Amino acid sequence: MSTSPVSSTPVLRTTLTWSAVVTAVLAVVGGLVGYFAAGVNGLWSALAGVLIAALFLAITGISILVANRWYDDPLYVPVFFGIVLGGWILKFIVFIVLLLALRGQPWVNQTVFFIAVVVSVLASLAVDVVVLMRMRIPHVSDVALPRAEDVVDPADDAHGSAQGEDPSERR
Repeated sequence: MSTSPVSSTPVLRTTLTWSAVVTAVLAVVGGLVGYFAAGVNGLWSALAGVLIAALFLAITGISILVANRWYDDPLYVPVFFGIVLGGWILKFIVFIVLLLALRGQPWVNQTVFFIAVVVSVLASLAVDVVVLMRMRIPHVSDVALPRAEDVVDPADDAHGSAQGEDPSERR
């Protein structure tokens, strides 16, 4: 696999990987706590809360990773924002559909579900902070500086052109 020229790609991949690990741990712990707090309904409520939060938090990272594939394309900026905005619209629609589908379900314990979502979001934010603090990204990224051979000194160019000689011959 070739490396991406976009500096956000390794950060997003690392974040998604660690978020998947944290989601698995939260699903087990949340399921156990939910089971002991509210029985089988608490177990399912905790699992639903953790998985829904993980899904919504992953959609943005995945949409940016997909959009970064068009980095060298002249239409990169509109494609990037179209894909990311499409991901946000997808999240909004799925959020409404899930809330309508889960509303009034007899197996959903609202307290366990809410706590599972909040803990999952906080854990995801903690993963984001840790990954960003540990990644080594230059302050100025995704910029290609000109090479020394490509830089023309204005003083050399003015004197060389006036005398009819090539500035590169004097070096």
